[in-house]
Amino acid sequence: MAKIRPDYENSWWPRFLRWLESGSSALDDALLDELSSTAEEHLVEGAANASTREAHDEERRLLSIRDEKLLYDRIHRWAHSKGSRIIRWLYRITAVAICVGIIILLLNTAANLPPFGSPDNPVNNEVSQRYIEQGMQETGAVNIVAGMILDYRAFDTLGESNVLFIAACAVIILMRLPSSPDSKPTTEQLEAEADDRMYEPKNDMILQHQANFLVPLILLFGIYVIMNGHISPGGGFSGGAIMGAGLILYLNAFGFRKTERFFTFTTFRIVSLCALSFYAVSKAYSFFTGANHLDSIITTGTPGMLFSAGLIPYLNIAVGLVVCCTMYAFYTLFRKGDM
Repeated sequence: MAKIRPDYENSWWPRFLRWLESGSSALDDALLDELSSTAEEHLVEGAANASTREAHDEERRLLSIRDEKLLYDRIHRWAHSKGSRIIRWLYRITAVAICVGIIILLLNTAANLPPFGSPDNPVNNEVSQRYIEQGMQETGAVNIVAGMILDYRAFDTLGESNVLFIAACAVIILMRLPSSPDSKPTTEQLEAEADDRMYEPKNDMILQHQANFLVPLILLFGIYVIMNGHISPGGGFSGGAIMGAGLILYLNAFGFRKTERFFTFTTFRIVSLCALSFYAVSKAYSFFTGANHLDSIITTGTPGMLFSAGLIPYLNIAVGLVVCCTMYAFYTLFRKGDM
């Protein structure tokens, strides 16, 4: 019986051996074709999925924008229709409730006040009696008013001085003309100077001669009123107003150029800052020692002497400087927008 030999010629093994011997790239090409076709299918499928997801995301974003716009329109319509009416009614009800509450509180307070002018009122038998009977002993000031406003109620006077300073700052913000960084006058300053020369003529010889005689006397009298405010009627407010009037008279007589030799905007800032700071620090020390029953280095001195009444003369000086600077600043800013 003849042996059956396998058909090696048509089997895969001889072809594989020939591929190894000859280095044919048929298998590589087949593998590459298979891999590329598979990759293309996956890429096409992935691109289709990505485009689908993007379309869904874009659709959801458009829906979200539409919902937000609808909600905004609904809220906007409600705010301009029912919402505005509700807010107006709430505002009116709240305002009426606050006003009625304040009226009731004030009426209740007024009803519980003692009769006007009654000798049993605390204001008649305690406060004024304390000021009159013990004011000189406790403050060292012969002038009871000065002792009251600069010792018993010194913080009130500090508040009043700060009100003047804040008012001056507000006027400076609103009225002062802008200046150039290179110290050259701006167009606004030149126009203000021309306007000032038109309505306020300079070099008036009669006014200048009278100012040469009156201004030193006015300033000296203002200093006298300030320094003797704790001994006689006067003080920082009245003396500062007198000194401010003297500076304004000098400005009207000699103009801004001569006045700026000794009083500028920098002078105003430094004097106001130093005066208010001294007032606050000195009275803070005085109140701290008094509230804690500590010995103070500030004594009342001998009543009637110039340097007596503790800090009152120095506080009068601080208040007078603030009032003087504020009056002059008001006048110059309203007149020409600068100092």
